[in-house]
Amino acid sequence: MFENIIFKYLATFIISMTPIIELRGAIPIAVMGFHLSYIEAFVISFIGNIIPIYFIVKYIRPLFDFFGRFKIFKVIIDWASEKATKKIAESERLQNFTALGLFLFVAIPIPGTGAWVGSLIANFLDLPLKKAFWPLALGVLAAGIIMLTGTAIANGGIQILLQHAG
Repeated sequence: MFENIIFKYLATFIISMTPIIELRGAIPIAVMGFHLSYIEAFVISFIGNIIPIYFIVKYIRPLFDFFGRFKIFKVIIDWASEKATKKIAESERLQNFTALGLFLFVAIPIPGTGAWVGSLIANFLDLPLKKAFWPLALGVLAAGIIMLTGTAIANGGIQILLQHAG
C-alpha cells in the first residue's frame, strides 16, 4: 500500500492541509516515512499548505457563524478565535507591520504558527485576500525551506547513526 506513489502524494498533500500539522509535519513524513524525494515532498506539501489560506481568509467567518450555533463546534470555534485574537494582541509587530508580521508568524516553524492560524489572524484583522495571501504563502515557503533543511539534516544524521549501529 505504501509503495503506491499516488497514495504517497495524496497522503502528503492531505497531511500538509491538516491544521497544526501542516507542511511542518508533511515534509518529514513524506521524506522519511514515504521515501519521497526532498523536491517532491516540498512541492506537494507547499501546494497543500497554501490551499487552505484562500478558504480561511475568504470564508471562515460565515462558517464560524453557522457552525457556532452547534455546541460541539462552538468549543472548537471559540478555541480558534481565542488563539488568533491572543496572537494579534501579543504581537506588536503583527499589529504595526501586518504583512511582515504575518510572514514572520507563518515562516517560523513552531507549533501554533502556520498557515491556518496565520489565515485566521488575517481574517480577524479584516485583511482582504489580496493583501493576506502573499505574506502567508511566502511564510509557508520560508517554513518549508526551514523544514526541508531540518529534515535533510535529521535524515542524514539518522542514516549515519544507522550505519554505525549495524
